[in-house]
Amino acid sequence: MVLLTIDEQKVEVPVGYTLLQAGREHNIPIPTLCSHEALLPYGACRLCLVELVSPRASRLVAACAYPCEEGLVVRTRSDLVISTRRAVVELLMATGAHLPIVRALAAELDIVAPYVTLEAKDCVLCGLCVRACREIVGVSAISLTQRGMNRAVSPPFRISSADCIECGTCVLVCPTGALRLADVTQPIRTAHVWQSEYERRACRLCEHALQDRDER
Repeated sequence: MVLLTIDEQKVEVPVGYTLLQAGREHNIPIPTLCSHEALLPYGACRLCLVELVSPRASRLVAACAYPCEEGLVVRTRSDLVISTRRAVVELLMATGAHLPIVRALAAELDIVAPYVTLEAKDCVLCGLCVRACREIVGVSAISLTQRGMNRAVSPPFRISSADCIECGTCVLVCPTGALRLADVTQPIRTAHVWQSEYERRACRLCEHALQDRDER
């Protein structure tokens, strides 16, 4: 077991726990959008940043990816943490102020309006769908493509989108509702309309690939 201090509270957790897991187990709220218990740590959304306190200098780390260590002193709601978290939420609100989950995060931090407003988007680029497709299903039918303002979730190569086995895992883990089951199961989902030569893969969970539409 590992003994550490979070918000002046002594907590003991198993070896290998992350700070986010320790917080959740001891009812210490740490917000996150890109973390899921079934997936490896990712640290993309930066909402879970917490402050590690030391005699020399404090620093911010992603709670979802930082392992618990003996004697750590952690603050989850210090002035540094809150100011950083506010900046992250304001950036999310720039394109996602219409999303309930983003509005809830903003309300907790008393943020009324974003610093800047851009074109509304349902996707917050948390990467959960991409990672679930790769780590849980074992298919990698989708990925994060492009850079900067053009960053988006899409098939890595348009023609290989036939790798999707229509399991709906990406829809299940999406925190904003940007993905819907109809997006996965609609008849024309790929960039081509001819018969694909790609063999459908089996899901790691059910171990059975879906049959081609013509056989249904």
